[in-house]
Amino acid sequence: MNQRLMFLILIFVNTLVSISYLILGLVFHHIFHKKKQPDVSVEPTSLIPDEPVTEEKGDEERIACVFRFIVMLLCPVIGPLFFFIGHLLYRIVFHKEVDLADVVFSKERVRTNVRADEERERDIVPVEEALAVSDKSSLRTLMLNVIRGDVQSSLAAIALALNSHDSETAHYAASVLQDELNDFRFHVRKSFQEIEAESEEQTEFEEALIPYMNHVLVQKVFTEMEQKKFAYMMSDTGDYLYRKNASKITSQFYEWISLRLLDVQAFDKMEIWCDRAAAQYPNELASFTCKLKLYFTSQQKEKFFRVMEQLKESEVVIDSETLELIRTFG
Repeated sequence: MNQRLMFLILIFVNTLVSISYLILGLVFHHIFHKKKQPDVSVEPTSLIPDEPVTEEKGDEERIACVFRFIVMLLCPVIGPLFFFIGHLLYRIVFHKEVDLADVVFSKERVRTNVRADEERERDIVPVEEALAVSDKSSLRTLMLNVIRGDVQSSLAAIALALNSHDSETAHYAASVLQDELNDFRFHVRKSFQEIEAESEEQTEFEEALIPYMNHVLVQKVFTEMEQKKFAYMMSDTGDYLYRKNASKITSQFYEWISLRLLDVQAFDKMEIWCDRAAAQYPNELASFTCKLKLYFTSQQKEKFFRVMEQLKESEVVIDSETLELIRTFG
């Protein structure tokens, strides 16, 4: 009798607790949901808005409350204890306020280092050899890989593809080459205008334009007339720099200008630059090699051997290219 009474009391208390939980839970969620409704008349002031409480979310919370009520009703003592202990642990151990003090919202891009594509690198061959390949698919893939790389350094190789039997490859090459050459023309013209407008103390544009022009002109991708035009413009840029501040012209600059003039057989202008280089850098190998190449190309043997004797008497170390030039002419 006592056990039966205790069981009935336990069932009654459990039912009372379950019903109380259901009523209080539904009332609490209803009140909380009304407080969280956004006020359209108030402008948001926070950069990180609170999570909006939608009607669907309120329904989910009510369904969850009813589900807990059913579990508590069907599992006397165990059900209420389970939810009570779970809620207690959440409040004590897991529930923490989110600290956004150290969070930085930045739009700066992050540079990612991508692994080398070993399969692609393993298949790379010189374009000159690839143009002989009859497989159109492989040739097109190679051309796309070249275009994706340093295009400005590969203009000469891309120009070779213009004569490819594959029309698609020739189209790739023509399109890229035209864009790059147009960019070069625009940059040179704009820089030359800046040079003509700058003061006598400014030499930045000249110092930047000479190596830029040499990098493209050395690949000889222009027509003969245009190549000659840009070689003369490069020489004029050097004249501006020489007149303003000759000390800014390096031995490398002298060599670049001389060789680009040699490409278009402007021997008179080249000789002027060779004499300037010899006067400013008498102990540099480039000062001798420029004159040797000039006299070798223009077939002036006496002047060639005179410069060769001067080179032998100097303390300048001769490289293999110069030695081969002397042997060939001798």
